[in-house]
Amino acid sequence: MRLALAQIDAVVGDIDGNANRVLRALEQSAKAGADLVVVPEMVLTGYPPEDLLAKEHFVDDNLAALRRVAAACTGLTAIVGFVDRSDGVLHNSAALCSCGGVAKVYHKRLLPNYGVFDEERYFEPGEVSVVSEISGVLTAPTICEDIWMPGVAAEAAGAGASLVLNLSASPFHAGKGADREAMLQARAAENGIWLAYCNLVGGQDELVFDGRSVVISPAGEIVGRAASFAEDLLVVEIPGQGAEAGSIAPMSGGAEEVYGALCLGLKDYVRKNGFTDVVIGLSGGIDSALTAAVAADALGPDRVHGVTMPSRYSSAGSVEDSRALAANLGIELHEFSIEPPFSAMLETLAPAFEGLETDVTEENLQARVRGTLLMGLSNKFGWLVLATGNKSELSVGYSTLYGDMVGGFAPLKDVFKTRVYELARWRSREREVIPASTIDKPPSAELRPDQTDQDTLPPYGVLDAVLAAYVESDLSRGQIIARGHDASTVDRVCRMVDAAEYKRRQGPLGIRVTPKAFGKDRRMPVTNRYRG
Repeated sequence: MRLALAQIDAVVGDIDGNANRVLRALEQSAKAGADLVVVPEMVLTGYPPEDLLAKEHFVDDNLAALRRVAAACTGLTAIVGFVDRSDGVLHNSAALCSCGGVAKVYHKRLLPNYGVFDEERYFEPGEVSVVSEISGVLTAPTICEDIWMPGVAAEAAGAGASLVLNLSASPFHAGKGADREAMLQARAAENGIWLAYCNLVGGQDELVFDGRSVVISPAGEIVGRAASFAEDLLVVEIPGQGAEAGSIAPMSGGAEEVYGALCLGLKDYVRKNGFTDVVIGLSGGIDSALTAAVAADALGPDRVHGVTMPSRYSSAGSVEDSRALAANLGIELHEFSIEPPFSAMLETLAPAFEGLETDVTEENLQARVRGTLLMGLSNKFGWLVLATGNKSELSVGYSTLYGDMVGGFAPLKDVFKTRVYELARWRSREREVIPASTIDKPPSAELRPDQTDQDTLPPYGVLDAVLAAYVESDLSRGQIIARGHDASTVDRVCRMVDAAEYKRRQGPLGIRVTPKAFGKDRRMPVTNRYRG
């Protein structure tokens, strides 16, 4: 059998467009001589469609698209992910399409309902495996979660299947690609089966799907792997006694894979939501520099517009670093002094503030002036404002509502500050892209004289370790202290995280790159008195 895995970047809700993408994949596969084509989970609707599934006409349209795809399956067989309706309930499903129609339908057995997944809200689980002979090979489809637990694959193998297919929409987080592939290798070897895994690729709001579709032999060996973070068509020959290895794309890791996820997530958010250009406030700091580098790589430098907005507290070095960054990236740079509008605000508020000490209020006014200027450019030119805050700052509320939190998308929202430094150094590994002075200087908001982040926050190495324990691992105060952290630091950080929940609810979406991000993963009540 010649097997093709079509790794497609589907768009949620673009049912006709997704069907056309599948049809193009069928054409490409036919030209490659494929007998069987596999496309990702719910490829016709995009994943996750969320409450679009409550619209009966949405499900009807996806069923009509399936019929259109099935009609094109005359010289080959395709396994297509879609949403089925049966006896009034919905199923996450795979259709076996051949001879111009739908021959069989498989319903996903295991429905994930944790982390970013909410499938029990919409679907009912299937109950049986579906085994079919395709080009002389007994084949069984499974869908995503079905393969993560051993039972479904073992049942399919017990029913005689020698090739198990998995249609997937498995979202990325750092390190998941290698872990997932190791699981798939184990599943193939323990059942003595060929395993073909076809994953979605692309960005969808917070989520990034990394592709990396793979074919694995009964011995657990990789015989073909599709690209990371890009559409691809993987074709592998699977005869009865062995395989002619297909192309094996490299498996990236570390900073490289996180950077790739950020680029794809930003590119698809901009493209799929109808934007062309983005605008970024450049402070001379590392967060805005990394955001600009990601944007230039994802969109092209001609679509990225930087804005430096010095105040009375801005250092000359920060402005020069912004200019150097823009030159290194080849992006446009605007320069606006915020002194006139900031002074006007202070004068307007002076009667109300008379007799009161200067404090964080005046600092926040500067951030809000900058946010207003960025939104002015956005409104006038249709540019999407990118917020530049990182996960460390957003965790503890070290950010200004309606100021530096302004934006339609936040690429670094799930990137801790320590990883920001890692990514910045990685991006400048071959030539200086982010100025060395930006990476080396102490981080500062520059909203008062001689200010640094560490005036307010613990050192980022300490802060990020506590945040990872509290935010991502849900450890208690006592458990975090038992790891060797100072009790007063732990108490302070946890209080800041809890108090900042209302801010995070008002911030923009951002790209998920860890196992637990703010948003779909971590859902805490704003009104909340639990401490522990």
